[in-house]
Amino acid sequence: MTGTTGKIQKGNDDSMKITVTKNGPFIVTGGVPLMVMEICNDNEDYPRTWRETKRFPVQEQYALCRCGQSKNKPFCDGTHATSNFNGAETAGSEHYLRHPRVVKGPELELDDFENLCVHARFCMRAGGVWNLTGDSDIPEARDTAVEQACNCPSGRLVVRDRNTGAPIEPELERSIALIENPARGELGPLWVRGGIPVVSADGRAYAVRNRVTLCRCGRSHNKPFCDGSHILALKKISNGL
Repeated sequence: MTGTTGKIQKGNDDSMKITVTKNGPFIVTGGVPLMVMEICNDNEDYPRTWRETKRFPVQEQYALCRCGQSKNKPFCDGTHATSNFNGAETAGSEHYLRHPRVVKGPELELDDFENLCVHARFCMRAGGVWNLTGDSDIPEARDTAVEQACNCPSGRLVVRDRNTGAPIEPELERSIALIENPARGELGPLWVRGGIPVVSADGRAYAVRNRVTLCRCGRSHNKPFCDGSHILALKKISNGL
């Protein structure tokens, strides 16, 4: 994954869109590619890279499960209608996008939108992206910080060139990826890539970003976005709760 300084890589197809439906699925239009992406760990068990493991046939329109109970995942099978799924959108005005935690280093500046964390854990290696940003006058630390931030699927972490203020973003195919982490037995959110617009059930457009993660387990308190609740649910199941 290559980091680039500048604008979101939007591609050429402006018909691509994801629409949230009231207490129902995500309706995806415009022939958006759909695939499965796995998190790959290094020999110290830190997430290091992504690997595509499956690509679905391209469809002009399809519905993706948002309640987490479909028997035909990742696609909707109508279960939300009989399971009393409450899919009310609670992301509101996305105020957290306007006031990130900012870490300033000599060469890089890191914007940290903590509300968007999905616990992919790419940021943990080599002392963590926050410390690496502080040491960004060291070339290896700078390169590692950029790599970690660019691998963050939700866009929680965005690094900027300290001299120009320009964000350093990965070049991503306009697509949706189902995040899986086999090493931890986790099925993560929908990773919306390349600046595909997401529109609320009432027609309101959310901020268009290069990296966004949408909830597909039905448990997020920041719908339609993922807030990492799938991790808590998995822990409860593993503990027999």
